[in-house]
Amino acid sequence: MALKPVKPDKTHFFIVEDDKGRKEVILKKIRYSIGRTQKADIRINSPFVSRHHATLFKIFNDDGHEYYRIVDGDGRGKLSSNGLIINGRKAYAHDLKNGDRIVFGPQVIAVYQHSQRDIFPSMPPDDPFDITLIDPAMMVNEFEEG
Repeated sequence: MALKPVKPDKTHFFIVEDDKGRKEVILKKIRYSIGRTQKADIRINSPFVSRHHATLFKIFNDDGHEYYRIVDGDGRGKLSSNGLIINGRKAYAHDLKNGDRIVFGPQVIAVYQHSQRDIFPSMPPDDPFDITLIDPAMMVNEFEEG
């Protein structure tokens, strides 16, 4: 039986701090709308945030790895009122990297994070090479000894 290779698993997080506190969103979808509107996928509670302030897009590179890109506005060309400041610089679009800090307005920030772990294939339960190394008869019971 040939073993399958280790598969990396990356989880993407978008952590938002706004007027209502802190929330953590696990990113899985292809597209997220970010803004003040009730219809936003990631809702931000602040009068300084536009209804359609930014859009996140999942991007797949040539080797199959994925990352997220943030774009100012609704993703179709309409920009937000206050724009985005990413890592201290004004930006209209940015490919997110672990630890990037996005400012949407006064006292409204988000941090993008990802964690990666390797997933190892599991062995089937009827593995002929699975052996028990401890024989229960070899166990010493401390009450039976003298």
